[in-house]
Amino acid sequence: MTDSSQPYRVLARKYRPRNFNELIGQDAMVQTLGNAIKRGRLAHAFLMTGVRGVGKTSTARLIAKALNCIGPDGQGGPTIDPCGVCEPCVAIAEGRHIDVIEMDAASHTGVDDVREIIEAVRYSAVSARYKVYIIDEVHMLSKNAFNALLKTLEEPPAHVKFLFATTEVNKVPVTVLSRCQRFDLRRISAEKLAAHFTHVTQAEEVQAEPAALTLIAQAAEGSARDGLSILDQAIAHADISEGGLLVTAAQVRDMLGLSDRGSVRRLLGLVLEGQAAPMLAAVREQHDLGVEPLALMRGLLELVHAITVAKAGRGADDPAQSAEEREALADWASALSFSSLHRLWQLLLKGHDEVATAILPVEACEMALLRAVHAATLPDPSDLARLLQGGVPASTAPALPNGASPSTAATSSKPMPQSFAAIVDLLRADRSSGSASMAVTLHDEVGLVRFAPPELVIRPKRAQDAGFVQELSKRLSDITGQPWQVMVGDGPVEPTLWEQEKAAEDAARQAILSTPIVSAAMAAFPEAELLEPDDNPWSAHA
Repeated sequence: MTDSSQPYRVLARKYRPRNFNELIGQDAMVQTLGNAIKRGRLAHAFLMTGVRGVGKTSTARLIAKALNCIGPDGQGGPTIDPCGVCEPCVAIAEGRHIDVIEMDAASHTGVDDVREIIEAVRYSAVSARYKVYIIDEVHMLSKNAFNALLKTLEEPPAHVKFLFATTEVNKVPVTVLSRCQRFDLRRISAEKLAAHFTHVTQAEEVQAEPAALTLIAQAAEGSARDGLSILDQAIAHADISEGGLLVTAAQVRDMLGLSDRGSVRRLLGLVLEGQAAPMLAAVREQHDLGVEPLALMRGLLELVHAITVAKAGRGADDPAQSAEEREALADWASALSFSSLHRLWQLLLKGHDEVATAILPVEACEMALLRAVHAATLPDPSDLARLLQGGVPASTAPALPNGASPSTAATSSKPMPQSFAAIVDLLRADRSSGSASMAVTLHDEVGLVRFAPPELVIRPKRAQDAGFVQELSKRLSDITGQPWQVMVGDGPVEPTLWEQEKAAEDAARQAILSTPIVSAAMAAFPEAELLEPDDNPWSAHA
């Protein structure tokens, strides 16, 4: 147990990686760095990006160690396996090395802060091999601060290394990115996190059920720091048994406001069977047990996703799944069509967003699930279209909500756009906040891989916000009245619409310049320019 004479350190700090072997889930980056150090091909600037808690700042400190380690005998050079006992390693680990300067860009955003760095890099390191600047959340620097740093970043003195960390790499100027060696730190898998938490609980002399650690790992969403913080809370929440502290799955579920997987399966079964009253009773039961409505919606989304990928042929990869759950997934996968699953996913996803922003979350959850219940009793849209084309009498046509007739239901959605450019035009015409900005992004920075409404496969030319694809799918669904599926995919990609327009303009310009009259005029007046009216609505880039 922890020595009571020492101040308590939270697990996220206590188990911060001390060397690259303790860095979880970043093997590719470690191998690249190791090869660079062995071959003497060290970049002058590194950029670590990834979600919170995957080890960006910790990696920066480890790189600083690796570059400045001198070994136990004081004769060593840069190494991917720093000794951890020499003076530079110890001082860097304790955050007191005079040549390793850490700066939080969130609180030092201006030109004056960067100017101090620019002036200081001219002086050699005091005691280390390299003077290292670690700038956390670098995307928070102002535009002027970035511009001031550019020249120094491109041609720094040989004794200086820059290490940047950010969660929002899309906000870092391209001019800065081009001067850095970039490492995208991956989300840590739930399996690796659970194994790490097992090691931590053993070191802390705390007992924990494997299912409890799996729940914590899943709640961490790929972040080691978040997971250790949750584990810290779970240990504080744990009861004392005969063998000491015991963290149970039931306690973790209560602490996080999660529903057990069996309850989520039963609730989904009621939705699919169209049993409204029992479904409402099940929601209220879960709410009374302390389960958050948002967690309930998320559990249903995860379950529908698991069913869909099982139907697509991917085997179960969740070690937390019981034999009973795998059997239920297989039964649903064989009974439900892809179109039904996609429709259910869209309904639940919309409901999740509504619950997240609702003043009355549990009521919003009930309304969203009632919508799904009634949708489950409706025929598939393709089946309905075939029935209508076959001239089925109104008396025998499937029932529709609110007493609507098939003819009115068939015309409730708007015509589908016929091209990628038409999608951009729809967004431009939409009055919703953010639609115009999204239209500009699609026009300027996104290439088309496949256009098959209501499915759209794209590939951005540069990184976009994490929710860009989901927001685009939601906007198109709202505008057209039909559910859209937008994905980022591989394969041949068309130039962006802006690139296509620019190429057409260049071709037209060249055609004009090659005419005899214009050629003669240009020859007679060498300084003349060919001008044209600027009537392109996207001309900000022309």
